Amino acid sequence: MRLNFLIIVAYKHVIWDWNGTLMDDSWLCLEIMNGILTRRGREPIQLEDYRENFQFPVQRYYDWLQFDPSEDPFSKVSHEFIDAYEQRRTECRLFDGVVDALAYWHQDGIEQVVLSAYRHNTLIEIVTHYGLTGYFDRLIGLDNIYAEGKSDLAESHAASLRHEPHEVLLIGDTVHDAEVAAKIGADCVLIADGHNSLPRLLATGCPVVPTILDLEQVLDLKTRALRAS
Repeated sequence: MRLNFLIIVAYKHVIWDWNGTLMDDSWLCLEIMNGILTRRGREPIQLEDYRENFQFPVQRYYDWLQFDPSEDPFSKVSHEFIDAYEQRRTECRLFDGVVDALAYWHQDGIEQVVLSAYRHNTLIEIVTHYGLTGYFDRLIGLDNIYAEGKSDLAESHAASLRHEPHEVLLIGDTVHDAEVAAKIGADCVLIADGHNSLPRLLATGCPVVPTILDLEQVLDLKTRALRAS
């Protein structure tokens, strides 16, 4: 993917989400959760249901699934999910265009980090597994498995940057990513190929593209707007 050079002038720091943005894992999350539901004699959910209801903190999504808290508290089901996910995570693939996008910005000196609600140690492991560590200046994850959200991590990271907020771009796939970007004053582009539905992403008011391969189109709009201003 070849990006316009003027985009490099516009953004000096790119914050990437991981799950559902760089790594295609929404299908796996759905499959594992449906296994959990099936073992409890419940009907599986569809991908459309998942994308309409997955949210942060993830406990709200589990609340929507209506687990009996007396038999299946959030902590118990979370461990059941994560144990299964960790066993199968390498079945996932990177989205088409990921390596090209990371390599292009990296070779032009743009700082790139991953900011994820994934546990920090396992984030390092999976990014290393896909051979991407050399593209990132920093990997930032949580210290637990419960995926409460990334706002606090984002604020701490943003406070460490020497760039102005408008020089920072956050790329993600959920409503929460838009919330995080707004929290730190960064621009945000959302990709409708992950964990949230297109209508939910559009409702944030952020630019939305179908896939990572379409990033160039929306970023070129940003470039033209800067040129005109």
